[in-house]
Amino acid sequence: MPLVLNEEQNMLRDSAKDFCTNSAPIAQFRQLRDDKIEAGFDQQTWQQMIELGWTGITVPEEFGGLGFGFLGLGVVLEECGRTLTASPLLSTAIGAAAIADGGSGEQKSALLPKVAEGELLLALAVEESAHHNPYGAATRAEKAGSTYQVTGKKTFVIDGNVADKLIVVARTSGNAGDRDGLTLLLVDRQSAGVTVTKTIMTDSRNAANISFDGANGELLGAEGNGADLLDRTLDVARILLSAEMLGGTQECFERTVEYLKVREQFGSPIGSFQGLQHRASVMFCEVEMSKSVVLEALSALDDPDDIAELASLAKTRLNDTFNLVSAESIQMHGGIGMTDEYDIGFFMKRSRVCEAAFGNSSFHRDRYATIQGY
Repeated sequence: MPLVLNEEQNMLRDSAKDFCTNSAPIAQFRQLRDDKIEAGFDQQTWQQMIELGWTGITVPEEFGGLGFGFLGLGVVLEECGRTLTASPLLSTAIGAAAIADGGSGEQKSALLPKVAEGELLLALAVEESAHHNPYGAATRAEKAGSTYQVTGKKTFVIDGNVADKLIVVARTSGNAGDRDGLTLLLVDRQSAGVTVTKTIMTDSRNAANISFDGANGELLGAEGNGADLLDRTLDVARILLSAEMLGGTQECFERTVEYLKVREQFGSPIGSFQGLQHRASVMFCEVEMSKSVVLEALSALDDPDDIAELASLAKTRLNDTFNLVSAESIQMHGGIGMTDEYDIGFFMKRSRVCEAAFGNSSFHRDRYATIQGY
């Protein structure tokens, strides 16, 4: 597959870059954090993103979307990552992918147009412990007529405090750890039996711990055979998050290179010191390799080929690269890099939260090795 952007995708990137730089800069994120905005994102900015059509980028045209594919959304998320723009775009896109892949014709017709119009926010509720374990769901779902009653707890639900509907991974048979018996269900966040506790993560973004006590759920996909749909949905999440992480990595690196050019020590720019040049060169190489991996992974989502393998490869590489670049950036900025007043620290915090989401490097190295037959 060609690892280049077409004209439409380049235009989308340019539009996203202009919007994020001028309408959603890091200064806005800092203000959101300081003001402790309940939603965790700026409503006016989100409305502008809807008007730009971003919520419909991956939604098929037959359901009112733009049909630009995941590569189109990836370039937008990359620019959002550069400015640390907070929004429910990623979580809703993940949920929409699950509905598009596993939903009935009626569900797609009812929900996807609302996603495209920005009228429906979604969140994936999969985690139940401190470690990523997709098949470890102990949350139960019991059939009750035409619906299911969901009982259990979920943690680290990204944007779970603002989502209109939750896509809940539950178990209709078997035991925690079994691949068989998993079922995905749509649950209204505000329905009876759902209790949402907002949490603020290290990077000042919102997530939620959610408990279900007999909450009504609507089947998404096949009962007891939801593992394949879950795998596909999580791989979409991993690749899209990797695209956002790539944007943060590049911005962090570029800010550091600029600092090396202007900060002087002993009468010379510190970028002239060979030791720092070597470290910056390593960062550059890692960033360039990450660009290629993310582009290939995004392309694979639109033209399915080795998605699981590429998802784990992309997430592992961006976990490692974002952590490396953000940590090195703090060090190369010296004392000022440790201060809250300087923006570079936000990238390090974001890298740590992103690493934990949808599987850390250890999880994905093990998964990649298994796929390769080791």
